[in-house]
Amino acid sequence: MARTNLSEISTPGRIGVAIVGVAQAAFAFLAFWDLWHRPASDVKGPKLVWAPVLLMNWIGPASYFLFGIKR
Repeated sequence: MARTNLSEISTPGRIGVAIVGVAQAAFAFLAFWDLWHRPASDVKGPKLVWAPVLLMNWIGPASYFLFGIKR
């Protein structure tokens, strides 16, 4: 499978890639912010374990919000 350079993608495609990248960064930032401000008693497991998990693209922040917060 050949790799596509960013210069080979159309302008609407570049805009789409930029939007997805910004959304992913915002989702990760929101998860880090929530982890930082939430008391440790409200987080399932140690906070230090969740920090590197949040670095995994979409899966980390999604798993934190779905499984890492005590309800």
